[in-house]
Amino acid sequence: MKLAKKVFETALGEGRTFVLEHEAKDILKSYGIPTPPYATATSADEAVKKSREIGFPVVLKILSKDIMHKSDAGGVKVNLKDEASVRSAYDEIMANARKYGESKGVTVDLSRGVLVSSFADAGTEVIVGVTTDPQFGHAIMFGLGGIFVEVLKDVTFRLIPLSENDAREMIREIKAAKILDGVRGQPPRDVDALVKTIMGVSKMVQENPEIRELDCNPLFLYERGKGAVVVDARIIIQGPKPDTASSH
Repeated sequence: MKLAKKVFETALGEGRTFVLEHEAKDILKSYGIPTPPYATATSADEAVKKSREIGFPVVLKILSKDIMHKSDAGGVKVNLKDEASVRSAYDEIMANARKYGESKGVTVDLSRGVLVSSFADAGTEVIVGVTTDPQFGHAIMFGLGGIFVEVLKDVTFRLIPLSENDAREMIREIKAAKILDGVRGQPPRDVDALVKTIMGVSKMVQENPEIRELDCNPLFLYERGKGAVVVDARIIIQGPKPDTASSH
């Protein structure tokens, strides 16, 4: 809880209402939500060193207070299998970020460098998210990833806080729930790990109501007993409230 508050204070102090990816993953980990191994690097040499420590293949992603949507800025390079490709990817990401800034008329802050993350083994892709309704407050959303959420809108919602039974019910309620039981010879997925993740997100939002939106997307779910990992995480927080006293 203290870690999240500190991260949010830093973000708002820099004039941003979004959390950088390494910060988001630090918060997730503090609530027992697993992510692939990751580190930060502020030079190509350091990115290579961190990649060696984490183990190839890796993913590099830009970390900047001026870039919320990393892919739009050419700030993501995946499945980097050796030192040469990491070095080249780092330089390319920095060049792309500068160009992106120029196109927006801003000088992009590149001082935080990149996130270096293990390239996670593919699993069944699911999404766990949080939205805020002005009337009902925070709600947690669950669905299978890809076409299921984008095209079929096969998702379920529950208000926060929720019980473990609520979490299990919302997982069973999606139309494609049978996929998690294992189809066409596939082993069943680790639903217990998914429930644990949903409960961790619920607790995080309960303790940090300034979270306005949260996306764990994709979350890779592995076969039963092998867990789950959040590959990408996005947290949007409530901005500072306007000072009404000074407007009178």
